Amino acid sequence: MSHIDLRSDTVTKPTEGMRAAMARAEVGDDVYGEDPTVRRLEETVAGLFGMEAALFTPTGSMANLLAVRSLVAPGQEVLCESSAHIARAELGAHGAFFGVTMRTWTGERGRIDHAAIAAMFAPDVSPFFVATKAISVENTHNFGGGTVQPLADIEALRPLVDAHGIGLHVDGARIWNAHVASGVPLADYGRPADVLTVCLSKGLGAPVGSLVLGSRAMVQEAVVWRKRLGGGMRQVGMLAAAGLYALEHHLDRLAEDHEHARLLAEACGADPAAVDTNIVVVDVPDAAAVVRAAADQGVLVSALGPTTVRLVTHLDVSREQAETAASVLKASVAG
Repeated sequence: MSHIDLRSDTVTKPTEGMRAAMARAEVGDDVYGEDPTVRRLEETVAGLFGMEAALFTPTGSMANLLAVRSLVAPGQEVLCESSAHIARAELGAHGAFFGVTMRTWTGERGRIDHAAIAAMFAPDVSPFFVATKAISVENTHNFGGGTVQPLADIEALRPLVDAHGIGLHVDGARIWNAHVASGVPLADYGRPADVLTVCLSKGLGAPVGSLVLGSRAMVQEAVVWRKRLGGGMRQVGMLAAAGLYALEHHLDRLAEDHEHARLLAEACGADPAAVDTNIVVVDVPDAAAVVRAAADQGVLVSALGPTTVRLVTHLDVSREQAETAASVLKASVAG
């Protein structure tokens, strides 16, 4: 059976054009800093966000590890939303590798809560308390349902960050979706952040790859830590070429995914106006039953919990497939 896969936007296959770009990519040894296509990707993405430098990494989780580590030392803490990817979906890596702890606020659909953050902040009064050294914001917020964080809410964190001499990390795995949905320029999203991460392997449809962006000094140090973590890569220009192709050909079309997501939300009885981008989170009585019923009809979706189902639209889901999935899901959710 041919499936319509709505489990994640990470399941996409490279397009023919992308495969051709990968095949003809000029390559070199990236550990030596000699891969020209990687260098072009890093320079391009850093320029898009107005950052000094960028570093290509194999995964978004590694990019986030490097980003948070650049701001928070062992035994210190980062504040983040309770369902943030760094807290929920990176297998405790920040603590396991770097001794970083986290405290969290809970925001509606993952949104920033300035009052809660200000109340949580812990100054460095060692040896009594864990010192807050960074705030992390996710844009879009995955488990909040692809929520776009308003730029003004991110910018409003800067006075707190600056007053206390701490850092601001933006997990921008799907910031491309936020940019297309909101119309906010990428450089404006980059401006408030001390360090920013972006993924190429989600909505943009590249097969692999993320980048961590920040100051030149931060990126130079991240190169060392990437190698320590086993992320030093060699002739990786073929993968970088996929990212460059995606930026040129797949960015504006994200609006189609957002439209398809609203179609699915309406079919599932959710408010389509509350769907910011390409992720739909639906509350149901029995998530496992919905997943099974949809799969039986050729539609794959994810259960985030006992009563929560997630649907994610992407490059490999056409309008026709979205309409078919909407019909299947409407029946599956209804039981």
